[in-house]
Amino acid sequence: MAAFFVVILLVIGLVHAYLWKRLVRDTLAPGWGRRAGTVAAVVLGLLVPVTLIGVRAGYVKWLAWPGYLWIALMFYLLISLLVLEVPRLVLRVLWVGRGRTGKGTKAARTSSDATNDRQSAGSAPAPAGAQPGHTGEDLQPAGSAPARTGAQPGHTGEDLQPAGSAPARTGAQPGHTGEDLQPAGSVPAPAGTASGDDRGHADDDLQPAASVPAVVGAPLGADRGLGLDAPGPADAILPTAAAGSTSGSTEQGGSGDRAGMDRRLLLARGAAIFAGLTAASVTGYGIKTATGAPRIDQVRIPIAKLPRAMDGTRLAVVSDIHLGPLTGIGHTQRITRVINSVGADLVCVVGDLVDGSVAELGRLAEPLREIESRRGAYFVTGNHEYYSGYQEWVDEVAELGIRPLRNERVEIDGLDLAGVNDLGGGEHGDPADFGKALGGRDPNRPVVLMAHQPLAARDAAPYGVDLQLSGHTHGGQMAPFNAFVKLQQPVVSGFGRVDGVPVYVTNGAGFWGPPVRVGAPPQVTVVELRVA
Repeated sequence: MAAFFVVILLVIGLVHAYLWKRLVRDTLAPGWGRRAGTVAAVVLGLLVPVTLIGVRAGYVKWLAWPGYLWIALMFYLLISLLVLEVPRLVLRVLWVGRGRTGKGTKAARTSSDATNDRQSAGSAPAPAGAQPGHTGEDLQPAGSAPARTGAQPGHTGEDLQPAGSAPARTGAQPGHTGEDLQPAGSVPAPAGTASGDDRGHADDDLQPAASVPAVVGAPLGADRGLGLDAPGPADAILPTAAAGSTSGSTEQGGSGDRAGMDRRLLLARGAAIFAGLTAASVTGYGIKTATGAPRIDQVRIPIAKLPRAMDGTRLAVVSDIHLGPLTGIGHTQRITRVINSVGADLVCVVGDLVDGSVAELGRLAEPLREIESRRGAYFVTGNHEYYSGYQEWVDEVAELGIRPLRNERVEIDGLDLAGVNDLGGGEHGDPADFGKALGGRDPNRPVVLMAHQPLAARDAAPYGVDLQLSGHTHGGQMAPFNAFVKLQQPVVSGFGRVDGVPVYVTNGAGFWGPPVRVGAPPQVTVVELRVA
């Protein structure tokens, strides 16, 4: 038993750690908000075992409503967030793939730009024999032919040489004092030329930032690109594009990281809001359903050996009323009114009537005294009676006018109605005895067995039971929990067969734990017996 509680506590801790991660850590920045969320997660995690143990033991009943409501919210928050893990993963994969594609495209563009720069740097050669002392700037558009040799000295204006003009003669004379205008995209003059080249260069060199850097240390007249009469100082033509390229790359990388963080935060907060709204909506609906009046379901079940005189006999089947700390006397009154409204021949109460002692809940059971039927009302114990003082409740039920069937049967006209104690009664010295309830009877008479758990049909099968009426499962109470109930009980809700025995399982009229029912509304079932 100790190991079982350790496992339960471990599961509760893991669930709350997951909820904290998705609802607090992933959605809030470090600060007072995250600290408050962490404290709330710890408190709510402790609330669950305190509620399950303390309320049941009768120590902290005032925690029943907040504790059980949080259990329901926790359950549906967990389900919602787990379902959202699939689209979260898909979006992450898509964003990562898109990011890699974008980086690949940028890399391809960078490589292409570098290739173009190298091609520009290797364009037309400079003219041979250029003379020193040219201090102006030649305006020579990109792609023009080299200057002609033998140009005359003394030219003090601007040399405008249009694209495609004839080459200038070699041996250009010094004394040119105009401005050399080097258009965007041209190649700057090489650095490292003779000191005499600097003489007479009285004007500023104009070199756009996008130009291709010169080759440091190249000989005079050996620069690539447009022909220049004479270069300027090396420091006047140092390129700036390389530094700008590094800065731009860093800014783009930082922007991409921020965008990725923004997307993750948006996704985390969106998922948290969606899960919170879903859990709150489902829980609210479940509360309204569970605390309302049970619905009436009707089912016809044929029995081969049923006498004609009993064809159409109506049995009102009710189970799992669960009088307890969250129910008032109005709960019992609603159920009693529904039972009386169907005009049943027999009323079968198949266990789990209470979640407390007679001293605590006796007054809440009082309305059951008003149950009406033509041939009587009958009761068998469920597992919860053994947590609450079963013998006291057996006596109390009898005093209310409902006959307990304790491993026994009664003859009602041509029908045998049998009842066995709950399968869990053996741990309390009050086991189910199928032989006592079903053995030694006339096999030609049909028998209907009242047994709290559907699983009991496996023990009843050798005795030729024609129909078993059960509860215990609550129909799953809170979907999708019904999938887990199926692992323990062969029939969760409605009609089924277990080892050849026809079994009908009612959802129950009350609730246990959270006052929530989703996908399994409370019900009182009218079973109409028909001749096969």
